Amino acid sequence: MTGTVTATPTATGDLTSALRAAGVTDVDDSTLARAAYSTDASLYRVPPQVVVRPRDRDELLATLTVARETGVPLTMRGAGTSIAGNAVGPGIVVDTTKHLHRVLSIDPEARTAVVEPGTVHADLQRAAAPHGLRFGPDPSTHPRCTIGGMIGNNACGSRALGYGRTADNVLGLDVAFGTGEVWSGGPSPVVDALGGVVDADLAHVRTHFGRFTRQVSGYSLEHLLPENGRSVEKFLAGSEGTLGVVLGATVRLVDDRVTRHLLVLGYPTMVDAAEAVPALLAVGPLVACEGLDARIVDLVRAGGGSVPDLPRGGGWLFVEYTDAGLEQALVAAGSALEHRVVTDTREAAALWRIREDGAGLAARSLGRPAYSGWEDAAVPPERLGAWLRDFDELLGAHDLQGVPYGHFGDGCVHVRIDFDFTDRQSDPDAGRRRFREFLLACAEKLREHGGSLSGEHGDGRARSELLSVMYDAESLRLFGAVKAVCDPQNVLNPGVLVDPDPIDAHLRPARPRREPRTALRLLHDGGSLGDAVHRCTGVGKCVAPQVTGQGSGVMCPSWQATRDEKDSTRGRSRVLQEALDGTLVGGLGDPAVAGALDLCLACKGCASDCPTGVDMATYKSEALHQRYDGEGSTERRPRSHRLLGRLPTWAALAAPVAPVVNASLKVPAFARLARATAGVDQRRSLPSFQRRTLRRSATTGRLPQTPDVWVWADSFTDHFLPGSGHAAIRVLEAAGLSVRVIEEDACCGLTWITTGQLTEAKRIAARTAATLAPYVASGVPVLGVEPSCTATLRSDLVELSDDPRAVEVAGGVLTFAELVARLDAERPGGLVLPDLSGVEVVAQPHCHQHAVMGWDADQRLLERLGATVTRVPGCCGLAGNFGMEKGHYEVSVAVAETHLLPTVRAHPDAVVLADGMSCKVQLDDLADVPAMHLAELLASRLSG
Repeated sequence: MTGTVTATPTATGDLTSALRAAGVTDVDDSTLARAAYSTDASLYRVPPQVVVRPRDRDELLATLTVARETGVPLTMRGAGTSIAGNAVGPGIVVDTTKHLHRVLSIDPEARTAVVEPGTVHADLQRAAAPHGLRFGPDPSTHPRCTIGGMIGNNACGSRALGYGRTADNVLGLDVAFGTGEVWSGGPSPVVDALGGVVDADLAHVRTHFGRFTRQVSGYSLEHLLPENGRSVEKFLAGSEGTLGVVLGATVRLVDDRVTRHLLVLGYPTMVDAAEAVPALLAVGPLVACEGLDARIVDLVRAGGGSVPDLPRGGGWLFVEYTDAGLEQALVAAGSALEHRVVTDTREAAALWRIREDGAGLAARSLGRPAYSGWEDAAVPPERLGAWLRDFDELLGAHDLQGVPYGHFGDGCVHVRIDFDFTDRQSDPDAGRRRFREFLLACAEKLREHGGSLSGEHGDGRARSELLSVMYDAESLRLFGAVKAVCDPQNVLNPGVLVDPDPIDAHLRPARPRREPRTALRLLHDGGSLGDAVHRCTGVGKCVAPQVTGQGSGVMCPSWQATRDEKDSTRGRSRVLQEALDGTLVGGLGDPAVAGALDLCLACKGCASDCPTGVDMATYKSEALHQRYDGEGSTERRPRSHRLLGRLPTWAALAAPVAPVVNASLKVPAFARLARATAGVDQRRSLPSFQRRTLRRSATTGRLPQTPDVWVWADSFTDHFLPGSGHAAIRVLEAAGLSVRVIEEDACCGLTWITTGQLTEAKRIAARTAATLAPYVASGVPVLGVEPSCTATLRSDLVELSDDPRAVEVAGGVLTFAELVARLDAERPGGLVLPDLSGVEVVAQPHCHQHAVMGWDADQRLLERLGATVTRVPGCCGLAGNFGMEKGHYEVSVAVAETHLLPTVRAHPDAVVLADGMSCKVQLDDLADVPAMHLAELLASRLSG
């Protein structure tokens, strides 16, 4: 069963014209936009005809009017993190996050807030926090999910046990029904008709709906009962945009001036943890009771993530409560192997981060991709243990694996399952058929436990067809009746809930795939670029605004600047997926791919920050290689690639005549010509070349003249910033170490990699691996001064070369802070280092260092030496050749303005640290602020 999306009666061009004629200004029917919005966080792919980003309420209403007049389906998207395929549709997809995202008002006395539909949950929390208030429900996607989307799915989150579902916290809605009627409360034709539908079958509604709190599947008709006050706003919560378009909402806020305590209980298995839940719930009111599996925790540890000490066990419950007097009773009722009360707020936050990243982590925890589809079932909590046992048997019977976790206090289980969609040659429909058979079997077994197909994510395309298993014919008739009342033309999110599409229609993984012969080895994905780009499951962490002072992530700097889906890691992944195995984008040479990748800074932030390990910098390099050097390619490379991408070569050639070159570049006319020739923006400064490079001006040597430390002179340090290398040498020598600079030229190839010149990069990588391997093999530590080059050795070298020496080199070159920490630990009494007491530091870690090596060693060293450190989150915005190139200047500046420049302005007396050349250039160009390398700061504090 393949399923087809019903063709819409209006051609895309006519639809776009109609929308613009109706006053809708931000309408996009480009291939790029359609590809970026073709899927959400689910398994489903339905390319829209157009994407609309309404600027105000009137434009949103006009969009609905055009949909009704043309009969074109309209789907509200929210943050695009819907896991059940609730936010994809074949006609108009509406994104409210770009313009309709304001918190309009907060009433501290009434404890209410009025918001627009695209308001991000975290933004509402920040607006409410100064009043000691918060919005109660908090899904794991709270940094990016929207209130409108939460209403659509009746989202709950970890703390719904204490604060209720979204439906319990919506006090009023401003909504446009599919009839065109706008309702803001009170009587209306639609509301009266809804009451009539329920009144005609009161006994059935009373006995079949609202049986337990997480019965979210279908329409929540119990809210329309007269004894429940005919609460239309609560009824609409969870209707998944199939009945009306939310224009605005008034929501309840709760007191956040409470102390929440965290008890962690360890059990042999997740089933044992689940069976302990009813006894814990009986103790007293809890805020949260979450279940977590050991495999997710192990995955975090394997990736170098921070995991606080956990009690012994293979599964855990995180129990949060506000009454400290409950602690002993909870411990006794929990009957765990071990328990631990977490009192440190940072430890608690680290644990909750693991839980929040559960969907992304679970997707990569089984050795092969794991998917949503059956990830949201809920049962009454007293049935949870029995349901998990039966569910585990179902997995085994279908030769599948899954990692359970979720809101165990509410009986809600999330799981990602390793469905196999790859068997296409002998039986193209085998994977699809297995998927369907498993979901049907699960639905039938769930019915025996009195469960709900969805506990908070909604039914969408993944479960709507299964409603006929969960509900009887009369309930389904009632669903159809309320749909007919609210949306008689069936323009709102058709194929969902009522007259559903088949659960195996429009599956994203089950498509043909183009597999180019890659230049990079793509080791984490078996050499498959297709598998690599499908790492993105759409959880959308890349579209979560980074807030200064709240975390140190980098991903995704261009989205932070533009707030445009195409400029997010997720949007780029979708376009690349379409290019490799879709029908919209015609391969990697398609202009849509160029448009998606144009503003990617290749910062590598996603490689560490994305829960599923998307590495867009690597994919961009490979895509550029395929575009210009791949099989059958005839397109000529941009001049900036040929010039900026080979900067180390030009620097080496310029070194003997550096004074002449530098003097020439100070002549305005010549400088303008040089920038124009290289494709550099005229507002950018040009670097000064060094005649006395680090290798020429420092003590150099070849093996076997073995010092205590070898310094690798990367191209940037050698030719542009030798002072950083000299400073490192001075600090190390002052500590009593002998230091020598490696004499041979050994370039990491970074500039060739970022511009996709991978054939040359492979040659450079092979030479560099051969050159540096003897130094690393000697056992003497090798120092890398420039973090971007060190990161290239640590990550890209092995992607370019299968030489075993590449692996050795990748693991053997250290950053300055790593080297100092290692030598300090190895030497009796440690190293004698300068005192930084009283020094205020603002530090901009280089993005590649953040992603590949991390910056924790630097922070620990600075704080140990007495400095006060403010770490800037995000990217500086220059990112090598990106910010230099014509056409990128405005975005480069906008990225700098998200965090770096405001932080520097807020600390005018601080020493600004930036080890990377890009970060130094950006600060010099935009803020006229001299930045120091960590080694330079320490060298400046040496006595004598």
